[in-house]
Amino acid sequence: MITVDFTLFPVSGERLLDLGSGNGRHTFEALRRGASVVAFDQNTDDLDSVESMTGAMRAEGELPETATFEAVPGDALDMPFPDNSFDRVIAAEIFEHIPHDTAAIAEMYRVLRPGGLAVVTVPSWLPERLCWALSEEYHAVEGGHVRIYTRVELEAKLRSAGFVVGPHHHAHALHSPYWWLKCAVGTDNDDHALVSAYHRMLVWDIMKGPAITRLTERALNPVLGKSVVVYLRKPRT
Repeated sequence: MITVDFTLFPVSGERLLDLGSGNGRHTFEALRRGASVVAFDQNTDDLDSVESMTGAMRAEGELPETATFEAVPGDALDMPFPDNSFDRVIAAEIFEHIPHDTAAIAEMYRVLRPGGLAVVTVPSWLPERLCWALSEEYHAVEGGHVRIYTRVELEAKLRSAGFVVGPHHHAHALHSPYWWLKCAVGTDNDDHALVSAYHRMLVWDIMKGPAITRLTERALNPVLGKSVVVYLRKPRT
């Protein structure tokens, strides 16, 4: 499930940091598009899984020759990279987990080269607020969400770090009701009939991409999109 719109965020031939890479969904897409990707995360098990999948993709000929991959474990508040190390940075669904988000944003700014591009995604305010209202366990867990952003707040923090804020959009409106259902019946209750049925629909949609669901989600995204996506540039001077 790709949240970033790569038509707005070209990565071919660029050195890219996937900050908080998780299960690698954006790492894989960036590699397919010819980027040299560093997947960075605290979770070494996730990094091992991403590295294994990347090797399988290369063995199957899914990656261009120019695409390179490296997995680096570490802390987003103190990244082991020199200043101006990357042409592109993706930070997808990470800052809502970090108590000191402004420090992590400053680190992202530091490692991006002048003139480089970044993209940040966080949960949208309305869908996230409903999840918090429906379930305490949704967010009050170790490593869970520690804040709910408005887009205005997020963009203000990004500007304060020095970024020039560009376009934005919302994504994954069809996923919002799925999380509301999970919060209503219990976040671990994946066997509930409604949750299970809705999950099957989402998997079908991701695999098949039918026109009816794509058009429906596009229409609903501005209001119900589960994520808000903000595109950024680091000034050249």
